[in-house]
Amino acid sequence: MSEVIVEVIGRVGFITLNRPRALNALSLPMVRSLSAALLAWRYDPQVLAVAIRGMGKDANKPSGSAPFGAFCAGGDLRFFHQTISAGGPELEDFFTEEYQLNYLIHTYPKPYIAFMDGIVMGGGMGISQGASLRIVTEQTKMAMPETRVGLFPDVGGGYFLSRCAGRMGEYLGLTGRMLSGAEAVGVGLAEGMAQAERLPALWAALGETAFGSSVEVQQWLIGQLAPRQTMGASAWPLAQIDAVFGLPTVGEIIQALEADTSDWAQASAKSLRELSPLMLAVSLAQIRRARSMRLADELRMERDMVRHCFNPVHLGRSGLKSETMEGIRALAVDKDHHPQWSPSLIEDVTLEMVEGFFVSPWPAQAHPLRDLG
Repeated sequence: MSEVIVEVIGRVGFITLNRPRALNALSLPMVRSLSAALLAWRYDPQVLAVAIRGMGKDANKPSGSAPFGAFCAGGDLRFFHQTISAGGPELEDFFTEEYQLNYLIHTYPKPYIAFMDGIVMGGGMGISQGASLRIVTEQTKMAMPETRVGLFPDVGGGYFLSRCAGRMGEYLGLTGRMLSGAEAVGVGLAEGMAQAERLPALWAALGETAFGSSVEVQQWLIGQLAPRQTMGASAWPLAQIDAVFGLPTVGEIIQALEADTSDWAQASAKSLRELSPLMLAVSLAQIRRARSMRLADELRMERDMVRHCFNPVHLGRSGLKSETMEGIRALAVDKDHHPQWSPSLIEDVTLEMVEGFFVSPWPAQAHPLRDLG
């Protein structure tokens, strides 16, 4: 069965990610299918809007469970590891085409509606954060956990995290903290909530309703959501987050957290000490640079960065010895959950190590994302 189900019902184009056993993690064929559908519908007068969801693990069982589950757990980490280990070119294609897809979604001329039930992480954020309407549920588990695998918050993460209020973007991007649906609305990463049990009826109604325009589709669905309010974020130590994650360096951030005896600070410090010191510093620099960048430029920067993540020649390492490959090995391959980071301490990370990630390996006219924007 296809990993992406694409259909037009009524005046709406429907996309279902159909790789439930992998929590709908994105493969290169899935990225290509998504792009092809969106490009085909972009100027199709029959299609007024696009809706996307993730298939649940038990959706095809005789019990008749609703086909909603994990939205998308991100990119396929095992594919990344296998491709680098084999020396194949597919990884370069994956990131180029994934970032092109992210840009297409952010700039899509019609409503693009993301039903973000269940897990929404990494690449799943990339295909949902550009949506004109981002719907979460009480079952949503949202995060940008890339630093946990020695990567950085990509797929436009620098762009949308840096636009969160205060220093929330730095906090979420560095720690990879998981958000509930209510918290996602509270920090501006979703427009509204609906009960998970209502999603099948809303999805069906989109195809059955005689909409006359794209605006009608969007406005009708907005009217079905719970009233917007600041949900979840007010319970956080927002002043502390702004003060601590606004400090100049990761080292200073960790020191401030370790000096604070609150449960929040101690838990945050412990979490950061477990992650790659180098990639924490790179991620902090990325989010702060992105705050003043256009989306197209930010994605080009990320494409440069991800090349260095899997080919860190400026560090004198091969791809197999990169922080990213070590993180993927520990989390998804050997699953020992004990990555051996290099350097192992944030105090040993130098400015030169970090700056090398932001040097483009391509001249401007040959950049793989030169046509964005």
